[in-house]
Amino acid sequence: MTDMADVKPNPMETHSALPPEETERLTSEIIAALKTVFDPEIPADIYELGLIYKVEIRDDRSVDVLMTLTTPNCPAAGELPTMVENAVASVPGVGVVEVKVVWEPMWSPERMSDEARLVLNMW
Repeated sequence: MTDMADVKPNPMETHSALPPEETERLTSEIIAALKTVFDPEIPADIYELGLIYKVEIRDDRSVDVLMTLTTPNCPAAGELPTMVENAVASVPGVGVVEVKVVWEPMWSPERMSDEARLVLNMW
């Protein structure tokens, strides 16, 4: 069994063979780690920008991350997935981390949280 959860700025509901308190801790700490990663050209973190589509926490504690970029021509395309992998791997108790960049659905500003909109003055 795996824990397949959409990562969004609102609370996540999770289901896993891991104890609920451990799943909750991992989820919270993974989100916090993702919020430390910034696109070098945008002063908002990738989580609040809505670039993280899914995080899957498996029963063996490995973590799969589906993410996108603001555009296929993003100058940080080569470094952002590695930054995400390193951030998630830094969470205590997380096993192997795999990050996959996807282009469907395409990112749009509607995916940004209110926090990102405020930072970018996009009201």
